[in-house]
Amino acid sequence: MQFSGLDSPQAQAFAEKWLPAWTGNQPELLASFYTDDAFYSDPAIPVGVRGRSAVLAYFRKLLSLNPEWVWCHQGSIPMRDGFLNQWHATIPVGDRVIGTVGVCTVQLRDGRIYSNQAFFDRSELLDAMRAARSSM
Repeated sequence: MQFSGLDSPQAQAFAEKWLPAWTGNQPELLASFYTDDAFYSDPAIPVGVRGRSAVLAYFRKLLSLNPEWVWCHQGSIPMRDGFLNQWHATIPVGDRVIGTVGVCTVQLRDGRIYSNQAFFDRSELLDAMRAARSSM
């Protein structure tokens, strides 16, 4: 049996190209890392979205709301077709900056992501968002 996951240096090299695309409200750039039939999910959309047009539409909304957040690769664990990405995010919300950690699966085909599922506790982020809205 041959394992087709990415080792740590390969995962880090991919993450160093992909994660910066999450910052700066460039959804088309971010979507270029995904296949036409990609699946994406996160805690806000646990059922996920499938297909490049649905992924791009979601990224347009998500990145427009969070243009200054920054995602950093913290480590990886090899898995089938890719890696489990361990990350840290810095997310400005109102007058606060939330730091959160999480993981996401990153599965690749021909160098592009066909499945990406993010998992993290977003309770502090949601609290900060509510506080920012109520102070307006």
